[in-house]
Amino acid sequence: MKTDDLLQLLSTDSFVSGEELSRSLGVSRSAVWKVIRQLREEGYKIESVTNRGYKLVSSPDVLSEAEIRKGLSTKVLGSMISASQTVDSTNEEAKRQAALGAPHGSIFVADQQTGGKGRLGRVWVSPPGEGIWFTILLRPNDAPVHAAAITLLAGLAVCKGIRNQFGCDAKIKWPNDVVIGSRKVCGILTEMAAEMERIHYIAVGIGINANTPSFPEELQVRATSIALELGHPIRRCELLQEVLLEFEQLYDAYFVQRLPGFIEEYKNWCVTLGRTVSTFHAGKEISGTAIDVTLEGDLVVQLSDETTITVNSGEVTVQGIYGQ
Repeated sequence: MKTDDLLQLLSTDSFVSGEELSRSLGVSRSAVWKVIRQLREEGYKIESVTNRGYKLVSSPDVLSEAEIRKGLSTKVLGSMISASQTVDSTNEEAKRQAALGAPHGSIFVADQQTGGKGRLGRVWVSPPGEGIWFTILLRPNDAPVHAAAITLLAGLAVCKGIRNQFGCDAKIKWPNDVVIGSRKVCGILTEMAAEMERIHYIAVGIGINANTPSFPEELQVRATSIALELGHPIRRCELLQEVLLEFEQLYDAYFVQRLPGFIEEYKNWCVTLGRTVSTFHAGKEISGTAIDVTLEGDLVVQLSDETTITVNSGEVTVQGIYGQ
C-alpha cells in the first residue's frame, strides 16, 4: 500500500470508513490503521470517529513523495519523485539517476543539501526545513542549441508560481535568478549531458528561499525569503506543485508545440531590461543598458556609442539589484 494513495482517499470533506479504505487499497483494516498511526507520528492530523471513519484535518510542511503527489496536477512532471531528507545535491542525484535510466519528468527533492551548488561554482546553502531544493530531469527530443531556453523557462516558472501563490512582486534577473524587490529569492542551475546533435538529459536545479527566517549580515542586502516578504511561513509543498505546473505548461508550449511566446512574458518580468549593467566581454569590462533578451537566452546590451553586444554567459552586475 502506498502512503500517498491513503492520503488521497483521506483528502475529502467527509469521513472515510476503515472498511472503505481497506477495500479501495486492497489491504486489511489492520494495515490501514498501521499506516494512519505512522502518518500521525509524522505530523499529519487525522481525525477518527467511531462508526464514521477517518478524515485528514491537516498536513505537516514536509516535502515527501506522498505530500507532493497529493496536490500535483501535472501530466508528466513527477512521473517519478525521489524525496530525500538529505542529499549532497539534488542536481548530483538527478545526474546519477539519469545515468541509470530515470525517465523524463523525474523530480528529485531534498529537505537539506550538504553540497548545494550555485552558478559559477558557488556554494548554495540549503538548511533543512527552510527552502525548496529540487531538480527536474528532462530528456527533450531536441538539439543542444535549443537547450538555453530551459533556463529562461525555469526562471519564468518560479516567478509565475510565486506571483500566483502569494501575490509577491517577483521578477527575473537575467538569466535565471528570481528576485523580490532588489533581493534574491531563488537561484537556478541548469546542467546538460549531450552530444553534438542530441541531448541525453538536462538537470534543472532550483533552490527557493521559502521559509528562511534570517540571513547572515553580509547576505541581508542580497537575499530574502518568501516568509520574510510575507511576514509568515508558507507551505513549501504547495509552491513546489505550482512551480512544477507552470514549468510543464511553459515547456510543452515551447518544446512540444513550438510556440515561442514565453519570451515576451519573460521580458515583461525581467528586471534587468532597461537598467545599466556591467560585465566582461572580449576580455574587458564593459557597461551599457540591457535592451533585450533573445530566444536563445542571450542578453543584448547597448553601449554608450549605441553599438550592441550579446552576452550569453558569465556574471552580469545590474544597477539597483543586490545592493549594487
